[in-house]
Amino acid sequence: MKHLRHARLCFTAFGLMLLLGIPISMCAQPQVSRDYLNPNLPIEKRVDDLLEQMTLDEKVGQMCMASTRAADAESRAKAGSVGAFVGVTAPAEEIERLQRAAVQGSRLGIPLLFGLDVIHGYSTIFPIPLAQACTWNPELVRHCASIAAQEASAEGIRWTMSPMVDIARDPRWGRIAEGAGEDPYLGMAMARALVEGYQGPQLGPDTKLVACVKHFVGYGAAEGGRDYNTTEIPERTLREIYLPPFKAAVDTGAGTVMSAFNDLNGIPATANPFTIRTILKGEWGFKGLIRADANADAELVNQGIASDSREAAFKAVSAGLDMAFDTYRDYLVGLGRDGRIPMSMVDDSVRRILRIKFEIGLFEHPYVDLGKAKSALLLPEYRQAAREAACQSIVLLKNEGSLLPLDKTIKSIAVIGPLANRKPDMLGCWQGKGTPGPVVTLLQGIKSKVSPSTRVWYAEGSGITNISDSSLSNALAAARAADVVIMAVGEKAGWTGEAASRSSLDVPEAQEKLVQEVSRLGKPVIEVLMNGRPLTIDWETQHVPSIVESWFLGTEAGNAIADVLFGDYNPSGKLTVTFPRSVGQIPMYYDHMNTGRPPSTLRFTSKYQDIPWTPLYPFGFGLSYTTFEFSNLEVRHDPQIKDEFHVAVNVKNTGKRGGVEIAQLYIRQPFASVTRPVQQLVGFQRVELNPGQSKTVSFALTPFDISFYNAMMQRVVEAGSLEIMVGGDSVNVITNAVQIEQSLTLGPPRSGAFGNL
Repeated sequence: MKHLRHARLCFTAFGLMLLLGIPISMCAQPQVSRDYLNPNLPIEKRVDDLLEQMTLDEKVGQMCMASTRAADAESRAKAGSVGAFVGVTAPAEEIERLQRAAVQGSRLGIPLLFGLDVIHGYSTIFPIPLAQACTWNPELVRHCASIAAQEASAEGIRWTMSPMVDIARDPRWGRIAEGAGEDPYLGMAMARALVEGYQGPQLGPDTKLVACVKHFVGYGAAEGGRDYNTTEIPERTLREIYLPPFKAAVDTGAGTVMSAFNDLNGIPATANPFTIRTILKGEWGFKGLIRADANADAELVNQGIASDSREAAFKAVSAGLDMAFDTYRDYLVGLGRDGRIPMSMVDDSVRRILRIKFEIGLFEHPYVDLGKAKSALLLPEYRQAAREAACQSIVLLKNEGSLLPLDKTIKSIAVIGPLANRKPDMLGCWQGKGTPGPVVTLLQGIKSKVSPSTRVWYAEGSGITNISDSSLSNALAAARAADVVIMAVGEKAGWTGEAASRSSLDVPEAQEKLVQEVSRLGKPVIEVLMNGRPLTIDWETQHVPSIVESWFLGTEAGNAIADVLFGDYNPSGKLTVTFPRSVGQIPMYYDHMNTGRPPSTLRFTSKYQDIPWTPLYPFGFGLSYTTFEFSNLEVRHDPQIKDEFHVAVNVKNTGKRGGVEIAQLYIRQPFASVTRPVQQLVGFQRVELNPGQSKTVSFALTPFDISFYNAMMQRVVEAGSLEIMVGGDSVNVITNAVQIEQSLTLGPPRSGAFGNL
C-alpha cells in the first residue's frame, strides 16, 4: 500500500514539478520509512517494515552470498544486491570499507554479514574438533568457541560456518576431523556447547558470532569415504543417528544451518524439501536462515535433478534454501517476475535473513572497531585455554611398563620424525586466520620442559612420504645416543578436512619404515601421532611401548604434548571414534546392531578370517597414569515419572596419581520390535579423583533416553528388559538390568516422506 500511495502522489505532483524545475528523478525511488532503524521496536515489526519497502531485486540481493575477492564486491554492496560475504579472509579495513558501502551507499542501508570458516579458532587455534570431542568436556569446548567468537568479531567476522555436527563412521572421509566422531549422544553435547560458545545464551546484541550448523544432512555417510559422494540412509537411521546433533544445535538456538553437498537417497540435500521444509522448518520450527554450501546450488545440474542453472535455482529455493550464490543472483528475480516462485516464498527467506541481522544488533553496530581489532588476538589467557584444551584432547593409547611419564632430568632424549618441528601442520585443517609463527612445536615443547642438563637430539628422519638413506642414518644416530626416543609421525594438516579422503589409513610408508628401524635398536620408544582421523596402527600397537594420540592440537600443541609426556598433566582424553585394525573393517562403530550369528570361535559367524573382528582401540578408550575401578552399580525406578531411572555407581582411583576418569553410561534393550544397538551411549561425566579417593556418580535416565523409532516410525518406549552399563570405555563396563514396566508413545509417526520433490 505504501508503494501505491507514493505512486499516486508522484503522479499528481508531476506537472507541478515540471513548472518548478524540480528533477523528476526525485520521484524515481519509493519513499523510505525508517521505522526499521528504531531499536526500541520489536524485531518482527522492524522486519515487517523493512520487508514491505523492499523491491524484488533488493529481496533477492539479501538471498545472495558472494566473495570479497570478486571484482564487483563493492558495487554489489552499494546496490544492495548481496546479503553476505563468506569465506572472508580480507583484513578488517576491507570489511569496514564494504560494510560502509552497504550501509551508507545502498538505498535501504541493510548491513552485510561477513562469514568465515572459524572451525577451531580464529587467531588462537585450538585442537581440531575431533580432538576437542575427546575431552568429553562440553564446558571447555564452549569456552574455546567463545574465545574464537571474541577474536573473529573483533575483526568484523560475525558468522562462522561451524559447528560441523555430521556423524562420521568412516575415517577415510577427511572431514571426520571437523566433527565429534561416531556417536549421536556425544555429538549432541558438543553441538550444544559450540553453539552456546559462539552465540552466547541466545541470539541478541551481545552475540559475537552466529553459528552455522552443517552439513544438513547425512554428509558424514558418504559412500567409500569419498568427499561429496552419494549417501543412502534409511529414515530410522537418519532420525536416530544423523539428525539428533542438528536438532540439539537448533534447540540451543543456532542462527543458521548449511545444506550439504551430498544427495540423500536420490535427492540432493540442497534441494531436498523433506529435510529442509518438512523436518527443519516444519517439525523443528527452525526460524533461522539456511544457506547452500559453496556452489552446491549450481551443482544440482551435475547431480542430475536440474537441467540448467535456472532450474537449479528453482529447485533449491522451492526446497527451502534461503541463501545461495550465482544461481540465485542470476535467476531468482526472473523466476519471481515470471510467477514461478511465489513472493511468499521469497519473503519467508528474506525475513529469516533480516531477522538474524536485527537479532545480533548489526543495524545498530555494523562497523569494526579498528583500534581494538589487533589487540584482541592471541591474548595470554587465550593461549592458556588452548593449552588446557590440547592437554585434555590427548588420548594415551598404550603405556607398556609405565614408560610414561618421563623424568624431566633424564640425561638425553632423541626427538625424531617429520612432524616433530613442523609448525604449519600443528594447526590442522581449517586454520581460520591462524599463522604458524605463534605455534609451539613438539621439539620446542620438549626443550622447554626438560632440565638444562638434558641433551635433546633432533633428527627429522624422513619426510611425510619420502625417506633417504642419509635422513634415516641421522635418525638412527640420534636414537643410539639417547636414553629414550620420542617419534612424531602421522599426517600433514592438508591430508584431513575437506577434499581430503584417503583410501589407506596406515601411517605413510616412509614414516612406518622410520619407526620400525628405530624400534629395532631396542631403545624405549614413544610414538606421538599427529593426525586428523583414526589411523591403522596395528604394527605400532604390537611393537612400540607407548603410543600417544595427540591429533592436531593447534597453537599450543608442543607445550601440551610435553605437559603429558613429562607428567605435568595426567592424560584423560577418550576416543570418540573407533580405531580399526584394518581399513577392511570400515565402517566400524561401537553401537552396531547384532546379527543372527554374532562373532564367536565357531566358523559360520560374523567375523573375518584373517584378523580379529574387534577394533584395535574401542570407542571411549583412553589410558591414564593412574587406574580406576567401577563398582556398586545401582539402578532404581523413579515412581513419580514413568520409566525414569536413577543410576548410581562408585568410581575409585586405585592408583598413586590424581587423575580424571570419564564415567560412561550405556544402555541396551536386548529384545524389541526392531533391532537395537548392542550398546548406546546415554550419559557421561568427568570425575576428578585423588589417589585412593572414591566418588558416587549419578545419572538420570529419562524415557526419551531409552526411546527409539519403531516399525511405524513412532518414537516409543517399549516394555521389557533394559541392560544398563557403566565404565571407563565401551568395552570395560559393569552391568545391571532393570525392567521397563510400560510402553509409551513419545511422538507421532514420521514415515513415508522421502522422495517427494
